[in-house]
Amino acid sequence: MEKIFIEPTRVTPLVNFNPEEGLLEIKGRSSPENSILFYQKVIDSLDEFAQSDYDEFTANFSFEYFNTSSSKCLFDVFKRLGKIEEAGKNLIINWYYEEDDEDMMEAGEDYADLLDLEFNFLEIEEF
Repeated sequence: MEKIFIEPTRVTPLVNFNPEEGLLEIKGRSSPENSILFYQKVIDSLDEFAQSDYDEFTANFSFEYFNTSSSKCLFDVFKRLGKIEEAGKNLIINWYYEEDDEDMMEAGEDYADLLDLEFNFLEIEEF
């Protein structure tokens, strides 16, 4: 399992996956031309992590915006996080949203409800 680090651009978020630390961070704007291609390596890495000997995983998400195709890929990311939890690992999901951004808060709530995952909702002043 390799570390993944992708610098953010105006259409793609920062991605930091560090399996040794049991950490995934995705932050920024997500509207890549090909969301499936952009998120596939993260999804594959989460599948590997679920089968690893590590016993804790923290995922931090803070989006300013994501488009519909990114939303579908994020659903797959959260499904993989559910598999990590099913594998007996301690899972923490932190969903950061900007103060007064009810849409982004509700997006996180939707993922949590649809996949029966526990999220920590953390309001921040601004990105």
